Amino acid sequence: MAGIQRKVSYGEANYKTLVEENGYYVDKTFFIERLEDYRNVIYLRPRRFGKSLLCTTLQYYYDINHAGEFEALFGKTYVGQHPTSHHNRYLVLHFDFSGLPNDSYKNLEEAFHAHINNKLHNFVQFYKDFFPEPVSVDLEKNSILNLELVLNRVLQHQTPPLYVIIDEYDNVTNQLVTSYQDTLYQQVTAESGFLKQFFKVLKKGRKERSIYNIFITGILPITIDDLASAFNVGEYLTLDPDFEAMIGFTQAEVDVLLDQIYEDYHLDRGSFAEVQNLIRIHYNGYRFSLSNGPRLYNSTILMRFLGFLSKKGRLPDSLIDMNLKTDLSWIQRLTSSNPENTKALVDQLLTQGTLDYNSDDLSEQKFNLASFFTKSFYPVAFFYLGLVTRENVDWMRLPNLNMKRIFTGYFNELHQIDVSSRYHEVMSAFRKSPDLLALFEGYWNLYIGQLPEAIFNQVNENFYRTSFLTLCSSYLSTQYTFLVESSNPAGRTDLEIVGRFDSDRAGIRFLLEFKYFSNAQMKRNHLSWKDFVPPEADRTQVLDYDNHVRKQHPKAQLHSYLIYCFGNQGFHIAPVT
Repeated sequence: MAGIQRKVSYGEANYKTLVEENGYYVDKTFFIERLEDYRNVIYLRPRRFGKSLLCTTLQYYYDINHAGEFEALFGKTYVGQHPTSHHNRYLVLHFDFSGLPNDSYKNLEEAFHAHINNKLHNFVQFYKDFFPEPVSVDLEKNSILNLELVLNRVLQHQTPPLYVIIDEYDNVTNQLVTSYQDTLYQQVTAESGFLKQFFKVLKKGRKERSIYNIFITGILPITIDDLASAFNVGEYLTLDPDFEAMIGFTQAEVDVLLDQIYEDYHLDRGSFAEVQNLIRIHYNGYRFSLSNGPRLYNSTILMRFLGFLSKKGRLPDSLIDMNLKTDLSWIQRLTSSNPENTKALVDQLLTQGTLDYNSDDLSEQKFNLASFFTKSFYPVAFFYLGLVTRENVDWMRLPNLNMKRIFTGYFNELHQIDVSSRYHEVMSAFRKSPDLLALFEGYWNLYIGQLPEAIFNQVNENFYRTSFLTLCSSYLSTQYTFLVESSNPAGRTDLEIVGRFDSDRAGIRFLLEFKYFSNAQMKRNHLSWKDFVPPEADRTQVLDYDNHVRKQHPKAQLHSYLIYCFGNQGFHIAPVT
């Protein structure tokens, strides 16, 4: 791999740095052309989707002082080859509210004013050639007054107007919400609060045309709604299908990126299909509008995986980005007034796989702090946080296997289910000699046996599948990967356990089809799990899957099974050959 120049950058948020270090970049610049039809854009996405990289891309595109670097920075991109008339025409003022404290109003206000003042001081120094006389920013002065001063000087001297970028506009207020500091939140967003005054000045600057445009990113619509009249001129593009994929990666983009990495790093092409399917199931699945367009990958988390793959030539031991687990603190905060709401919501997601919601509630204009904590808004809050995604106009669901595994862990925690040392013997035996019957029997006796009776009034086959693979992946991920609903010409396979291409189990493959009968169904239909005979139609279904998998993977040691779960009473496994 010596001499490779291109870099897989994980978490790089500066567009210029990415270009200068020859990092892989999925070209999203054609969206810049579309954005110019809008003013005062508010664009919300969950954490780690690439909002900050988008902000710095806009910064370098519009910054008049970087005009001489336009070809170097954008020459290979869509917008570099199809530039708009607005490129490199403005003075860019870029704020980032992600690092402010949240311990007291006094400290927060001081930190806010210091941040704005420092940005303004650097701004007037960077663009001093555009002002006929020096502009002095008093760092001890109220930053709102300094912002007004700078905007007035822009008008007075008829300099190019400002392009204002605000990244993570709601970071500090979100921290206040999650840390139960509602009173402090109300102070910050009050009529006389510094945050509202700041946005009032920006609104005025737009009206007076000292500001050409404003672009705002964040996670939740709560703060912008509670600021109300201070910034009621925003255009929300969060749910607009035309901007669905402005950040995050589509499957087509990921396929091209993965192909480039395999070529540049001389990775074994024999693993390409396995890796392609693996990342689709673990990281794809987000949808923010109800368009029929492709679902999206969380780009930052995917780049973490690809960075490891490119450097090591193998899969990471764990495919879960545990940074996502911190988002579960929102669930605890949202439902803190009634812990049973937490359990009911998590139970529904894991046992049924969906949450119902009112699509009208997604509108940013209806989303304030008061509504945020009502039970009917939980699915909508989770949507903005990236914990669930839209399935259709009626249902939300968990977006991918990564999030399913995290929620399964939380489900186990809520129900005090032991998932630690008791499984070592069963898992160790499977690592040495893969016996699926013994593995599932261990899962049933040690895991299902702990679940409360009430759970089995809600579950379906999806629950058994998800909890089984989550448990197994915790112990077996160094040897196996787990594919859920993998595409097959005959349909979608429920679960495939695949020996990793970089392990001693390469070539081994288990294909599992789950079926479920509730306790009520068994009683109603006089079924007994002990003498159950699989219907021929079920065997035919799995045989079709089996045949297609054998064609796709002719060298695989394939073992196919039907797994029937009968409430909490028992199970039946039927090999299909």
